[in-house]
Amino acid sequence: MVWKTTEYSGWGRVRTATAELARPERASTLKSTLADTACPAIGNCRSYGDAPLNNGGRAIDMTRMNRILDFDAETGVVSVEAGVTITTLAKVFAPQGWLPAVMPGTGFATVGGCIAQDVHGKNHHKEGSFGQHVLSVTLLNGEKRTVATPDRNAGLFRATMGGIGQTGVIAEAKLQLKPCPGDVMMVTEQRAENWDTHLALLDASQASYCVGWIDATATGASLGRGIVEEAELAAGLLPKAKPSKKVPMDAPGFALSGPIVRSFNNAYYKRVPTSGRSSVKRIDEFFFPLDKIHDWNRLYGKRGFYQFQNVVPLDQADALKKMLSEIAGAGLASPLAVLKRMGPGRAGHMSFPMEGYTLAVDFPARDAAPELIGMLEDMTVDAGGRLYLAKDALATGPAIKAMYPEHGDWVKAVNKADPDHALETDMVRRLDLRTAGGAS
Repeated sequence: MVWKTTEYSGWGRVRTATAELARPERASTLKSTLADTACPAIGNCRSYGDAPLNNGGRAIDMTRMNRILDFDAETGVVSVEAGVTITTLAKVFAPQGWLPAVMPGTGFATVGGCIAQDVHGKNHHKEGSFGQHVLSVTLLNGEKRTVATPDRNAGLFRATMGGIGQTGVIAEAKLQLKPCPGDVMMVTEQRAENWDTHLALLDASQASYCVGWIDATATGASLGRGIVEEAELAAGLLPKAKPSKKVPMDAPGFALSGPIVRSFNNAYYKRVPTSGRSSVKRIDEFFFPLDKIHDWNRLYGKRGFYQFQNVVPLDQADALKKMLSEIAGAGLASPLAVLKRMGPGRAGHMSFPMEGYTLAVDFPARDAAPELIGMLEDMTVDAGGRLYLAKDALATGPAIKAMYPEHGDWVKAVNKADPDHALETDMVRRLDLRTAGGAS
């Protein structure tokens, strides 16, 4: 196997690594490579921070391990290699009446990555997390091959869902797809004038998919204003696909300055009339709105950006409102901010979701951002919430461990599966995640 020294980063581009990467194309090559060199696996590196990084070490690039191995058209059960992307599954199976039950905000995420982060989508309140629809996962540890299911090797399975790749290289997975009446979305948008209205609309929604865009620059009486988008899968005439665009270079620092972001957000809010509006969208346009803008992370300039995403219990909505007020007052937020209501569904010890409200905000990597995010982390701890490891680049280990009450069970499982710590990544080392308790 050829190893190539490569510099790579998470999607936020604030943390980078130089490592030797191998890109196997066949299962036999993957197996022999891991038997020779145990190391973590990566996909398309759509986690925002350092979860996919292994600076100074080696990693297996799984993106060529992207075959669909088997599909039962009667039951919707599909077996795939871990490198297949969510957008591939949607394109292949939606016309056949099936769709991944849970899809994150980018179709470029691989199945292996979705399992490793136990991702959620715009339907978490209905369908739970990605790992809850995984029927089995095949893990490689050196020369050892293990199949884990919710009933067989159940402890290992639970440690793998949301386990950031620490139980073994995810080689294959069997997924339960959900029935899909067609490959279009019936979408309804309505304005939320302020925080209370925004939460009320999210709470009242009975739609299969629901998400709120929130103006993280609005203050005063308009704090928390935004647009709540609800959608249902449907059959109908497929709208014409919008052409893809590409960001050719890093944007200058002023591109996301405070006045520009506030002006954009004001226009974006007003694009939806006060009476609301309905439309028909393509599946990819609804689920993956930014995927048509290739390399959109370059809009944040060469310094990159941080994303902060947390979730707090339902009874801590006021605490989350205070966090949003701090964000709006700091003037650092970008136009990309999302508010959703989550259900209780989660598949693993380190899975992010809890029943409550989740807020996700992007911040250009300016000098003031780490201090603001650190304050938001402390406020999240005080509210009994947690941070999302798929988005993190700045959190502290003791705080993360306190946020995840099953962390100790996860540590036992991963240290048993990988006693030599060969699968550790930069994130795992930064947060000292494989040490139980608050020790560092």
